[in-house]
Amino acid sequence: MSDKPNKDKPRNKIFYDEEQETVFEFPCEFPVKAMGKSGPELETAVLEIINRHVPDLSEGAVKFNQSSSGTYTSITITFTAHSKDHLDKVYMELTSCQHVVYCI
Repeated sequence: MSDKPNKDKPRNKIFYDEEQETVFEFPCEFPVKAMGKSGPELETAVLEIINRHVPDLSEGAVKFNQSSSGTYTSITITFTAHSKDHLDKVYMELTSCQHVVYCI
């Protein structure tokens, strides 16, 4: 018996859904943060992407924060994620956007 951890399996199996490959229970509220150079292009692009995937975005779900110099803006959107696939599609489109420098 080997003492090495299995890299293919998570250590905390209690919260891990092997079928979905996620630790989340869906639906769940999930915050996504997209960051990029400040300007209307970033805001428009991010909101268009989010609205394609989350048509029922609640009021107050979007928060903007500028860097101290005003050069960069982070946009945090909290929405109801319905599945891992739903989250993956949002992240894939945000990270492929030319105006988004970073997405978490």
